[in-house]
Amino acid sequence: MLYATGLMFTQFTNTNPPVLFLCDRIRHHWHVIDNDTMKRVHVHFARCAAALCAIALPLSFAGCSSSASLNAGSNQSEQSNSQQSDASHDALDKSNVPSVVDDSPHGRAVAAVNAMSLAERVGQLVMAPLYAGSDPSSLQDLIVNQHVGSVLIIGNWNSGTAGVLIGEGAGGPPATSTLQSYAPANNQLLMTTDQEGGLVQHLQGDGFDQMPSATNQGSMSTNQLRQSAAVWGSQLKSAGINVDLAPVVGTVTVDRASNGPIGALYRDFGLDADGNADHAKAFIQGMADSGVGSAIKHYPGLGSVTGNTDFTADGILDTTTTLDGAEIGAFNSTLEANPSMVMMSLATYQAIDPNNPAVFSSALVTDYLRNTVGFQGVITSDSLSATALGGIQPSDLGVRLVEAGGDLACIGAFDYVQQVLDGLNAKAAADSAFADKVTQSAIRVMTLKYSMGLAS
Repeated sequence: MLYATGLMFTQFTNTNPPVLFLCDRIRHHWHVIDNDTMKRVHVHFARCAAALCAIALPLSFAGCSSSASLNAGSNQSEQSNSQQSDASHDALDKSNVPSVVDDSPHGRAVAAVNAMSLAERVGQLVMAPLYAGSDPSSLQDLIVNQHVGSVLIIGNWNSGTAGVLIGEGAGGPPATSTLQSYAPANNQLLMTTDQEGGLVQHLQGDGFDQMPSATNQGSMSTNQLRQSAAVWGSQLKSAGINVDLAPVVGTVTVDRASNGPIGALYRDFGLDADGNADHAKAFIQGMADSGVGSAIKHYPGLGSVTGNTDFTADGILDTTTTLDGAEIGAFNSTLEANPSMVMMSLATYQAIDPNNPAVFSSALVTDYLRNTVGFQGVITSDSLSATALGGIQPSDLGVRLVEAGGDLACIGAFDYVQQVLDGLNAKAAADSAFADKVTQSAIRVMTLKYSMGLAS
């Protein structure tokens, strides 16, 4: 007890100067005290120390408590000031840091589509036809009020580049210019045509070269073909066309004469799959050199059927094309040239999806072309008004295309356009999952437009 008290006293005196002074005075006189007296003093000294501790320790603890409180208050104040400083600093930093904006074509497309109504998004998924001799004003309501975002210039336009005109050179303004005037200035139309060469060349006359057939193009070197395609593309551009729905990339695997849609019309390059792919790339690159986009067709190929899907529903079952075959490989290789679109075939492919034509096959469009091959661009259809699809209600055609993963409904018959629009709008209004698909398709179409300078 005395030892503990002494220890406490020693600790106490070391931190209390007045008590320390008193103890020093006592120690100073110990050398004159005898042993017995020293023992008595020692006992009294310990008792005195205990008493002093009893009196002074609470005061010391109170002082410590006060000091701790003061320190805590100081710390809290410093912490508060620091927090206020940090908050001010954060606010200052945030005010000075510009928001991050994705200015890529895709980023701008996302922002544009997010600002669109559902009907505006649907309109971007439709390509309406204008036939030679038709008045462009026939499409005015579709473009202005129903937001149709693409036009197909189709038929035999024979009045040359300066006059892809109203009424075949009747003296009116160019059709393409008039059509573009109906569209918003910041969201111009994809203006397309079929300009393959040979028997399939919709725009002819002054300013348009007579293009050789694709089979004859296949006899050119790829450099020669690219240079020629650049010339043909510049002619299209001068007529207001920004996408050529060509080239055909199919490889004919049956007797040419019996291959109604391709071989019999010399629409293929006439080579093996690798040669066809190389020439397709050269064609696409030449068009791009002149500022015109391309669409490769008819995925995954029409070179192994007998029936022409434009005119018949017979003979359009392909029994040989597979996902690992050279024929589809030619298309996939051609994607390296960055075509603007991939056009889906209307034939059915037994080894890929026996239950749906390619254009409506999610197994082919989404699972394979998008997810396996990795193509994330615009997927369009061959004409949805073709005879091959005659057994399907027109209002269901666009819906089935989008459900499969496609984007742009190419329509060759004017009277189908309203029905396709109505079907898409009704389905999107009733089905949120489908509306999400419409949104994604509209983003892909708008991404293409931004990349081509048609949207701003």
